[in-house]
Amino acid sequence: MPLYEHVFIARQDLSNAQAEGLIEHFGAVLNDNGGHIVDQEYWGVKTMAYKINKNRKGHYAFLKTNAPAPAIQEMERLMRLHDDVMRVLTIKVDEHAEGPSIQMQKRDERDNRRERR
Repeated sequence: MPLYEHVFIARQDLSNAQAEGLIEHFGAVLNDNGGHIVDQEYWGVKTMAYKINKNRKGHYAFLKTNAPAPAIQEMERLMRLHDDVMRVLTIKVDEHAEGPSIQMQKRDERDNRRERR
């Protein structure tokens, strides 16, 4: 099955539990359609570069999935219809990176960054 990575932004006025509940809800949609979540990360509330629907901040979540294309299409459709989800980004990848994403790593663990001048 193809591998995908998803990032979605939920409204800032949700609680942390509600935002994490969205991850479980969309994971259940994938399971019902023959896919599954390989890994999930809740990145927390972050400030966005520009306002989206009059919101300056949002709850960010990251999912690594293994699912057929129709399951991904159904999950994206439901994400776009959900009132609490503001933005969705899905990309197809050849393989999932091991370990936590770059957002979850501590600043001193990021060894591949360029030195500042």
